[in-house]
Amino acid sequence: MSSSVQRKRIRKTPEARRAEIVETAARVALLEGLECVTLRRIAEELDVRPGLISHYFPSAEELVAEAFAIAAMGELDALLPADRPEGTPTEHLARYFALSTGEAYDDISRLWINARHLSRYRPLLRERVAEMERASDDRLEGLIRDGVRAGEFRTDAPRTAAIQILVVLDGLGAHANTDRSDRPEAVTRMALTTAERVLGLPDGALTPTS
Repeated sequence: MSSSVQRKRIRKTPEARRAEIVETAARVALLEGLECVTLRRIAEELDVRPGLISHYFPSAEELVAEAFAIAAMGELDALLPADRPEGTPTEHLARYFALSTGEAYDDISRLWINARHLSRYRPLLRERVAEMERASDDRLEGLIRDGVRAGEFRTDAPRTAAIQILVVLDGLGAHANTDRSDRPEAVTRMALTTAERVLGLPDGALTPTS
């Protein structure tokens, strides 16, 4: 049998094709920036004609907004799953901080910096950024409320506490593009210490034990 027989392409459903396009765009956005998400670039990544991409996304603006949302939601689901596995609220919060610091978190930090800058000029992206900010607030507030009910956290304002924590994390993440080798330990731990303070936890309660 000849080895030159062409492999037949598998026809994908519209839903599967659209998901593939968005996931590819989200990957490009994370690694290279939202400016690199163009209809032609994603077509090249998928080895298809640009017209196929524009069939699902008539404008690059729509694809950029969707790519950001998918990447940001993937980050949120990894950091603070909606359906959390077994463990205490304190353990889940400590895990959240362990995952949201260090170089492994820099790509998503850069994406947020990128999206907030571009959203000034792009209404669709601005809407998605606002949606994902609310989603992050909601998810962390939910964890804090669980901790209050369990008697682990002490706060009368879970929403305010969540926003305080996220503002500090955002501030630290804003330096993802700069050298932080000389950053004082107190600054590196600022989000942790802020969370411990606003939630009435003892010093070191959210520091990983191993």
